[in-house]
Amino acid sequence: MPSPLIYRSTGNNLEMPRGSQLPISVIEAALEKTNAVFRDLTKVAPYVYELLGMRNLSAFVGAAFARELQDASKGLLMLNPHQDGYPDLLLLDEMGKKEFDKVKSRIHAKEPFSPFPTGGIEIKATVGDVPSEKQLAAKGLGKPQIGDTRVHLITGISWKAHHRETNNLLAIIWDFKDSIPAIMVVSYSANLDEADWGKIVQPKEGGGRTTSVSIMSKGGVAKLLNNALLVVDDSRYISLVEKHIGAKLNLR
Repeated sequence: MPSPLIYRSTGNNLEMPRGSQLPISVIEAALEKTNAVFRDLTKVAPYVYELLGMRNLSAFVGAAFARELQDASKGLLMLNPHQDGYPDLLLLDEMGKKEFDKVKSRIHAKEPFSPFPTGGIEIKATVGDVPSEKQLAAKGLGKPQIGDTRVHLITGISWKAHHRETNNLLAIIWDFKDSIPAIMVVSYSANLDEADWGKIVQPKEGGGRTTSVSIMSKGGVAKLLNNALLVVDDSRYISLVEKHIGAKLNLR
């Protein structure tokens, strides 16, 4: 099986609401555990990624990372008890704990946790945008399939949300390495605003979308990637980030 990935850091810690910090070492530990989950899953159920499909797989990657980050934070972060809650991880500092104690008797209800009043961090995952099948065919290329590394084909980065108020976002870029999902980039921003998200697209009657969606603007992507915390030690992914911020990363 592949060996664990090596990451380079910008040296920044994750600055959460109310001045709480999450050391970069905690994020690194969560990354290592998350990637190990994917490697282990490949051993026992290699077909699972095909069953999920790319859209569900991207959500699965983000959810697995959220779970490992919860565990690595040693109680500072907690998975939102409601699957449709916001944010994904509740910040249980002193204020967060007090708020949680008020509503823990209603832990299966949506209202106290969407949104959770004292906040936390949201997690979004993307595998990047690639040209259409027709565009690729014109170049003699095929559409990348599940298990195929995509970094050399990526034309854009887009994270999606259900509303334009999404902030305190821990955003990840993942890809396939040796046919196994792996997280390649982790970025964070606590300064996203409504202008960083595109107009909400509502589902059309009889259409493919089941929920409304807002796609992050190019400016929002640049803002977020300007605070890349960890990037895998691979020039392809470093170049991908630098392309979107228009500057060199200062990595250790």
